Amino acid sequence: MSLGDLMVSRFSHSSVTVVTNPRYDDDCTSAASCGNVTTSMAYLPQTLVLCELRHDAPASDIALAPRWRLEQRMKTGCVALVLCLNTSVDPPDVIKISPCARMECWIDPFSMSPPRALQTIGHNLSTQYERWLPKARYKVELDPTKDAVRKLCLSCRKNARTERVLFHYNGHGVPKPTPNGEIWVFNKNFTQYIPLPLSELDSWLKTPSVYVFDCSAARVIVNAFAELHGWGSSGSSGPLKDCILLAACDVHETLPQSVEFPADVFTSCLTTPIKMALKWFCRRSLLKEIIDESLIDRIPGRQNDRKTLLGELNWIFTAVTDTVAWNVLPRELFQRLFRQDLLVASLFRNFLLA
Repeated sequence: MSLGDLMVSRFSHSSVTVVTNPRYDDDCTSAASCGNVTTSMAYLPQTLVLCELRHDAPASDIALAPRWRLEQRMKTGCVALVLCLNTSVDPPDVIKISPCARMECWIDPFSMSPPRALQTIGHNLSTQYERWLPKARYKVELDPTKDAVRKLCLSCRKNARTERVLFHYNGHGVPKPTPNGEIWVFNKNFTQYIPLPLSELDSWLKTPSVYVFDCSAARVIVNAFAELHGWGSSGSSGPLKDCILLAACDVHETLPQSVEFPADVFTSCLTTPIKMALKWFCRRSLLKEIIDESLIDRIPGRQNDRKTLLGELNWIFTAVTDTVAWNVLPRELFQRLFRQDLLVASLFRNFLLA
C-alpha cells in the first residue's frame, strides 16, 4: 500500500476533507502512465478561525470603539499679568501676623526700593510663565489703573484673535473682592482703590480665556462669574465652556501668611511647582534640621529637558498628576483640561499641587 493510500485509510473515519488539486492530479496521471504507479494525497485538517456567530454579523451591527484622542487643539496666544501690590501700604481689611510671608515670585520686595521691587517681581512672574509657554505674548501691568487694565485686555484679545487669553491677577496689595465679585485697582495718584466690575473684565477679554485670581476670598469672583453667565442652569451657552477660572481661596478664606513660604503660594505652585513642592517637603521632613534648602535653587538642568535632573523631576511630577486626573475626572473634561492646550494643561497639573 502506498503512503497516500495509508493516510486516506487512517482519516476515512474522521472529519477530514480530502482535497485534490487538478494540476497535481494531472501530473500524477502522467507520472503513473509512465511508471504504472497510482498515488493520492490527503491534506491535514485546517484550523478554523472567525467561525462564531458574531463574526457573521454585518459590519454596521458592530459597535465601534469610541475615539478618545482630542482632535480640536487650542493654544494660549497672549498672557496678561496684572499685579496690584503697592508694597509700601497694607490693605485696610487684612490683619497681618508678625513675622509674615513677604516674598513675591521668590523676591523679597523689602530688600530693594519699591519701584525696583515691583519691576523685578513683574519680570520674574513673566519669566516663570515663559518657561511653560515661551512663544506666547506677555504683557505686564504693575499697580495699574482701571483704564490701564482695559487697554491691556483689549490689546491681548486683539493680538490673540481666536486663541485663548490668560489673565493673571495678583491682589495682595488691595482689599478683598466685593460681594458682587468686583476686584480692586488703583487711581492715578494711589490715593484710592477703584473697583473693577467683573462684567467689564469679561466684556474686554471675551472667550476663550482663563483667569487666575491670587487674592483672598477669590471664590467670590468665581461665584459672581457663574451668576453673571447663568452657569449651572440648563440655558447656559456652549462657548462659556472655553472660560476657565482658577481661584486661590474660598469665600471666607484669606491668603496664607506663614513666613516659611512665599506670600504668593498659589502663584508659586502654578508657575514653579517643583521648587514649591520641594520647599513644602523640606519644611515638613523629619530631617529638616540637616537639609540645606539652598540646594533647591541649585538643581541643575531645565524643566523641559528630561536628560537633566530638573527635567526628570518635572517628568515624574507630570506623570503623577496626569494619572490622578485621568482616574478622577470625566473623560471629556480630562481631554479639555489636560490635552487641548499646553499652558492650560500645565496650569491644571500645578493646580493639583496647590
